[in-house]
Amino acid sequence: MNVQRTRGTRRAGVRTAAVAASAGFLLLVSACGSSSDSAGAETDGKLPATVTIPVTVPLTGAAGFAGTSAEKGYDLAVKEINDTDFLGGTKLALDKTDTKSTPQEAASSLSSAIADKATPAVLGSLLSAESVAQSPLAEKQKMPIVYIQAGSEGVLVGDYTYRLTAPQPSYYPIIDQFLKDKGAKRIGIIYGSWVPTIKQLGDESVPAAAKDVGAEIVEKVETQQTTQDFSAPISKVLAAKPDVVAVLQIGAANATAMKQLREAGYDGPVIGNSSAGAGSLKPAGADGAGMVWPVDFNAASDDAATAKFVDLYQGAYGEEPLPYAAEAYDATWFIARALKDAGTTDRAAVKDAMQALVKKPFSGALGSAQTFDGNDLRVPGVVVEWDGTAEKLLYAAK
Repeated sequence: MNVQRTRGTRRAGVRTAAVAASAGFLLLVSACGSSSDSAGAETDGKLPATVTIPVTVPLTGAAGFAGTSAEKGYDLAVKEINDTDFLGGTKLALDKTDTKSTPQEAASSLSSAIADKATPAVLGSLLSAESVAQSPLAEKQKMPIVYIQAGSEGVLVGDYTYRLTAPQPSYYPIIDQFLKDKGAKRIGIIYGSWVPTIKQLGDESVPAAAKDVGAEIVEKVETQQTTQDFSAPISKVLAAKPDVVAVLQIGAANATAMKQLREAGYDGPVIGNSSAGAGSLKPAGADGAGMVWPVDFNAASDDAATAKFVDLYQGAYGEEPLPYAAEAYDATWFIARALKDAGTTDRAAVKDAMQALVKKPFSGALGSAQTFDGNDLRVPGVVVEWDGTAEKLLYAAK
């Protein structure tokens, strides 16, 4: 399917009926938790009047752009959970800590949450380097923790660690169709190896995609967190005469690398990763146009659960949601469902409820009836392209 449109006016703008859609969406998502997941259902009396969930998320630093988007998804979910009395008289609250995109701060904030005996679960970081610092601590101290993004190895280490974002490598093969359409034969890679997820994409996922379509990797150059001038890596890759270039960076570095790539004379196809989203390519202007990447969420999706979430989000914020917001929304709902099923803030009971939830289909902002692989959500993915001003949906998995 080749869909080339933005959501724009698909719902005739931001509708005031979005708040009313909340109730319908609640019925849809709650059906995926357990037979007891009905709006307004009473708990067994063991939940306190307010349950506070710590949020350990980077709001500043290299991943701050993603954290501030996720924050909107967390807040929207909590408002809906409370407004619909999902927990039967118990209110959900968030206690946010800015991890500042540093593993040390992420680990410290989790330690504080663990020390508070009233804390039943934590919303973990979305940055892989932070998450792999948190997970061993959470598992050892038996604290249920739910992540978004953080797609590298070492994030899921046991029954207490969960991820409500499918790792990029799990759906990256959807890029194969784009490479086939472009007749790719020679692929060069410029990747930020300091980010575990991106390192995996550069070392494994893109080479696997090349093999799938009968192409070869003609050059591969690593960059570091301090890299601002990409001219040397670009020159080395272009000297190998690729017909497709993979630019795998994080946040604003995507725009810098794309601008320098175009200035170096390369005008061919470019594949990237989900960190190129959230407006990261805007500073590149026209030079950013043409970058294509797989992602787990796009607001233009026709999936019923996604469409209802987008309407709700637009009603609250007057803008389209980014993937980080959608993932954060689902992660918060995942904890709420576990709390309802457990009927208590006891961490072991919440963990057991989460273990039951991952064995069932899960519907939410990322789509209807998604499944888990262990404690890891799976989605088919979509492919989007930056056209110079906005993302457009190219195609979804068939």
